[in-house]
Amino acid sequence: MAHCPLPTTMAQDEAPLRAFTGQRVLLSSASEIGPATIYVTSEGKIARITRTYTPDGAALDAGARLLMPGLVDAHVHINQPGRTQWEGVVTATHAAASGGVTTVVDMPLNCIPSTVSVEAYRAKRESFRDGMWVDVATWGGVVPGNAGELAAMLKAGARGFKCFLCDSGVEEFPPVVEPELRLAMRELRAHNGLIMFHAEMDTPGEPTLESSDLALESADPTQYATFLASRPPAMEVKAIDVVISLCREFAPDVPCHIVHLSAADALPAIRRAKAEGLPLTVETCFHYLTIGAEDVPARSTEYKCCPPIRSHSNRDLLWAAVLDGTIDFVVSDHSPCTPDLKLHGCCGAGAIPQDATEGDFMGAWGGIASVGIGLPLLWTEGRRRGLLLQDVVRLVCERTAVHAGVGERKGRIAVGWDADFVVWAPEEESRITRERLHFRNKLTPYLERVCAGVVCKTVVRGAVVYDAEREEAGKDWEGAFSRLPLGQWIESPVTPRT
Repeated sequence: MAHCPLPTTMAQDEAPLRAFTGQRVLLSSASEIGPATIYVTSEGKIARITRTYTPDGAALDAGARLLMPGLVDAHVHINQPGRTQWEGVVTATHAAASGGVTTVVDMPLNCIPSTVSVEAYRAKRESFRDGMWVDVATWGGVVPGNAGELAAMLKAGARGFKCFLCDSGVEEFPPVVEPELRLAMRELRAHNGLIMFHAEMDTPGEPTLESSDLALESADPTQYATFLASRPPAMEVKAIDVVISLCREFAPDVPCHIVHLSAADALPAIRRAKAEGLPLTVETCFHYLTIGAEDVPARSTEYKCCPPIRSHSNRDLLWAAVLDGTIDFVVSDHSPCTPDLKLHGCCGAGAIPQDATEGDFMGAWGGIASVGIGLPLLWTEGRRRGLLLQDVVRLVCERTAVHAGVGERKGRIAVGWDADFVVWAPEEESRITRERLHFRNKLTPYLERVCAGVVCKTVVRGAVVYDAEREEAGKDWEGAFSRLPLGQWIESPVTPRT
């Protein structure tokens, strides 16, 4: 693997530089693991890098643990303001920090109001003030009638825009149709504004279970197969064909992105579009790469998401696309809610509405809670498939940073970049337990899963915001985090995505 040349100097502050050092440092996806010392200014910028291990006087000594860039999770639902019983900025950024995530990009729903205007953008920014333990940015949304807001939202700091081609699940974020999309894309054309698609569309005909002639309405809603049959791969394929057509129509001025790809059936069309040179990117999620439909027990609605988790063979094809670069990066799509909306048995008697059925996949809210646990999940499954640590940096640090328009300050360790680091032990194992989950509602399909990879410390712009050793020593979940919220709201201009 080629060695990445290191810039060695920049203009330095009068204040002394702080040193962050380790025997195993991975600066970027193009570098080798080896000793390094990173010198950081009082403003949290990287001033100088040497390829030596210098523990004496260091602000942080990673020792034999791996020090690499902090993760950028570009798809998180924080749900603030308006639905903080589902999540909130404090718990979401605590969870992020505990998993080595140094930047999160919030989705424009399921907060109230949805982030579809400058006024709503400012309301979210104000709501997040003084509650961020990692750096936070936000996407805006495209909904019917808001095309005139998009340019102003970009100027204010939105990183790009998400839309739905089907029902979003919340009435305040309705889907758009092609004429409305064209209107929005014409507005974005002058600004090279990114548009992201929840790519599912209704398909003609009544869906049926693949294994029988039983009509969907007659099937048991507490069985995962019933829900899976209700959202077949054809829904994604149809929508992605529409996305590619629009991408071609507005190329090269409006880059397009497919969020949370689930159906491997869409990969041939995606590969053709990329070979054509269209400005199209694609993400998938930790859950599509680590769980198969065959693994989902009856009534276990913590596994429900849209589009759905599909078969093991589908997962294998997604992994092949991750490894060959067809899929650009991996995100959490952390989308929590309260357990009663999941119609989950953990709620106890009386918490589920009388007209609902416990464990009803068809009626439960769709979304998987996972912010802050993606690194060990990805590494555990990926390493047995040939994933390298350099690939991890590419998939969850560098490319997500570029996607979010912060690729010239985050995602790798380089002179001039933010000093965002994670220190972790890829060889160590731990179990995911409720006590180690820091998001608000701890209902997740990953409980009790044993993973390789233990996050030890998280550094945001030179400040330690999470230290697992403090957590162990104090027996207090808050004790692991910095006393003050040291994250910042990101509204710097969007940097080029090439």
